[in-house]
Amino acid sequence: MQFALVAQDFKDDGALERRLACREAHLERVRVLAAQGGFISGGGVLDASGKMVGSNAHFSFADRASFDAWLETEPYILQRVWEKIEISEVCLFNPAA
Repeated sequence: MQFALVAQDFKDDGALERRLACREAHLERVRVLAAQGGFISGGGVLDASGKMVGSNAHFSFADRASFDAWLETEPYILQRVWEKIEISEVCLFNPAA
């Protein structure tokens, strides 16, 4: 199953600092997941000034429960970077198919 995640960061004064403090841990998990075929694409959402204010990403997991289990240890959730998270099941276009 494929999932789209769209997350908005907290907007308090320390939000960007929390994001940057755990960014490498977040990216390392994504790199491991990508090597396993579970991360399809994604990146930061930027505001008009170029500041990261959220994330969007596409994932592949066997089922929603597996995806939720993976998210349970996501640094951006544990460290209060993402305030609002929307997850939808999607069917991504594969131009090679």
